[in-house]
Amino acid sequence: MTRGLEVRGLTVDYHAAGWFADRQPRRALDDVSFALGDGETLGVVGESGSGKSTLARAILGLVRPVAGEVLWDGQPVDTRDRAGLRRFRREVQVVFQDPVGSLDPRLTAGESVAEALDALEGIRDRASARTRVAEALESVGLDRSMASRYPHQLSGGQCQRVAIARATVVRPRLLVCDEAVSALDVSVQAQIVNLLVDLRRRHGLALLFISHNLAVVRHVADRVVVLRAGRQVEYGPADALFAAPRDPYTRGLLAAVPAPDPVRARAALQQASPDPHTA
Repeated sequence: MTRGLEVRGLTVDYHAAGWFADRQPRRALDDVSFALGDGETLGVVGESGSGKSTLARAILGLVRPVAGEVLWDGQPVDTRDRAGLRRFRREVQVVFQDPVGSLDPRLTAGESVAEALDALEGIRDRASARTRVAEALESVGLDRSMASRYPHQLSGGQCQRVAIARATVVRPRLLVCDEAVSALDVSVQAQIVNLLVDLRRRHGLALLFISHNLAVVRHVADRVVVLRAGRQVEYGPADALFAAPRDPYTRGLLAAVPAPDPVRARAALQQASPDPHTA
């Protein structure tokens, strides 16, 4: 039996509403396939509107695909099976892009983390919950005293650490990171990325790391999926993809990444690109 996540031919349409309800549906994701095993990191890259977040929502069962399937440990994830979906969501958690907006402003950091324990494990014993919450906060680099603070009393980076603590308190096997660092300052981005890499190493977490930042993806990913307008244009080992991208779109994305030495970076990219006269 295959351990981990497998996506086969995933296709998602969005239907217009209101005055535009009679229009043809918009295809947001078209025939995407990949696999992600335990302890691995898969990067998903592409421009805004390429289908990255739709892919995350489809995997999590928040939108229903019109074709294809999501498998977990070799078994299809059925959104109509409430018990099965609950087990799946205990093992597959998500960290969203907006660190402040993803937290309930009415709950303290500790209450947000405890809410996940209650929802996914049914832990309501206050002493046990407090211990687990404190451990989760400390595992993401926050002092347990932060448990009493509200989101507006925390920085963006601290809010994202609380969100990661909330996602990991139930000890999932896969963490879906949907642009989890894009809303943060550059220095804080590095801290959060290093935290995710450390959590992966310590707990054997798999990461589905969705980002438009190719430099970050190159740092964390074992393999990479490149999306363009909902279609998968390239998929392979990160080292090979960054060293010799096959698709012109991928080469364009890489060319747009600022480089410390632009001359060397441009020469390397030209060397990796096929000669149009011999193609």
